[in-house]
Amino acid sequence: MQKQQYFKNLIQLNFAVLLISTSGTLGRYIDLPVPLIILLRSFFGGIFLFLFCKWKKLTFKIQKKDRVVVLLSGVLMGMHWITYFISLKLSSVAIGMLSVFTYPVITTFLEPLMLKTKFNKSNILLGLTVLVGIYFLAPEFNIENDQFKAIGFGVFSAFCYSIRNIYMKSKAAEYEGSILMVYQLIIVTVLLSPFFYLSDMSGLQASLPALLILAFVTTATGHSLFIYSFRNFTVSTASIISSVQPIYGIIIGMIVLGEYPTLSTIFGGTLILGTVIVESIRNFKK
Repeated sequence: MQKQQYFKNLIQLNFAVLLISTSGTLGRYIDLPVPLIILLRSFFGGIFLFLFCKWKKLTFKIQKKDRVVVLLSGVLMGMHWITYFISLKLSSVAIGMLSVFTYPVITTFLEPLMLKTKFNKSNILLGLTVLVGIYFLAPEFNIENDQFKAIGFGVFSAFCYSIRNIYMKSKAAEYEGSILMVYQLIIVTVLLSPFFYLSDMSGLQASLPALLILAFVTTATGHSLFIYSFRNFTVSTASIISSVQPIYGIIIGMIVLGEYPTLSTIFGGTLILGTVIVESIRNFKK
């Protein structure tokens, strides 16, 4: 990869991560049941992306052999979002986002098994460093409090997200990221559609502006750019570089919600950011 092109790809990936990182604050801010939030996020995000794809005249055709993978990826994305937002509701932006960011470590172990590639020892080491950083960010585990439950939901969300990303890696070179995301949003919308009738809608009007930001900025734009990055990076590398997402998310949470991190959070965040820098420099020199 040429250095100039790599730098451009790295900026694009970090921009995608910045947009996705708004999900933590929005998930805490929107006062609606989690399944309803994810349903409306998928519905509005799907509309935005569908119109964009039509404007770009992209083809929506998915080969028959790939339909099961796309369907499964949509299911995994829905499970990831629901459990992630439950984690946010139970704790804070920091705990919710950081527990989800066990997914780079999970990815480094699952990717070679699923894609039949060799283990990259340096990626495993960097992934473990991220895990240590997350430990210092959220060191207290108590089965009786919501924080422990939040971490459990976050780790399960990370597992779903990791598998989904690996599946998308195999298809990102064949299809536009926006097209893949449209289908996943449709799948999530259909699966969660009953909650439109079963959920309390009393806070919908007040939450609508934040829902639209979540749908357009976080979902339609951020996740499409992130999927597109799989053309230029391995899933493991993209996952590790995107570990800066909790730092972005915590800063946004500080500004919008007034949730300030502790000293252990700062220390853990430094470990994560240091890992991202090391991984970026290592790839830049290739």
